[in-house]
Amino acid sequence: MIHAGRVRLNGVVKRNPEAPVNFDADRVEVDGRVSVAAAKIYRILNKPRGTVTTASDEKGRRTVYDFLRPELSTPGEPPAGTDSPWIAPVGRLDKASEGLLLLTNDSEWAARILAPDTHLDKTYHARISQVADQQLLHALKKGIVSGGETLRVKRVHLLRSGEKNSWLEIVLDEGKNRQIRRMLEALGVEVLRLVRVAIGPLALGELAKGASRPLTPAEKAALDQALSGS
Repeated sequence: MIHAGRVRLNGVVKRNPEAPVNFDADRVEVDGRVSVAAAKIYRILNKPRGTVTTASDEKGRRTVYDFLRPELSTPGEPPAGTDSPWIAPVGRLDKASEGLLLLTNDSEWAARILAPDTHLDKTYHARISQVADQQLLHALKKGIVSGGETLRVKRVHLLRSGEKNSWLEIVLDEGKNRQIRRMLEALGVEVLRLVRVAIGPLALGELAKGASRPLTPAEKAALDQALSGS
């Protein structure tokens, strides 16, 4: 768009995409329309199992965007007649996993949520294929070597057990790919369900499966405080 001369900076066509802009003072126009910063959007979604966290899927599987309003689920420019920006997932939950997923158009904030050095807790409930014992819990705390990486949980405890399986609560403060599944698979344990129930102080709560809503100001502030280490 800039190279094509469709963008004016303070009334002058600029064809250099790297030209500095002060959005608090400069006037930017695209095709004669003044461009303004999009309002920041922060949403929580209860991702259903079997959906993928991509904008589209070559296999025709449902994506998380199927559960959002149309104006929030179209990559690129918003639909005609709307000013709503597209939002993106903050990190991923694999197809078989479910639960709390954040979506935003604030890429800097999303990067802080995902950054390993923030050590923001992510809490999961995992249903496993056996009755958990202290030996299993100790092994998860001690750490597992998988694919040349040492993987360990921050905390783990038994929620409840049946005759053939158990529910564990697992807290991570690092987000390595498929970490919980890889750790349990290395111990010969099958993960039957994996649900993310919290990110830092933000809990999934009673949000229905497939439903989403904006974060409240208090929830956003609590996450920001956790990110700052306060």
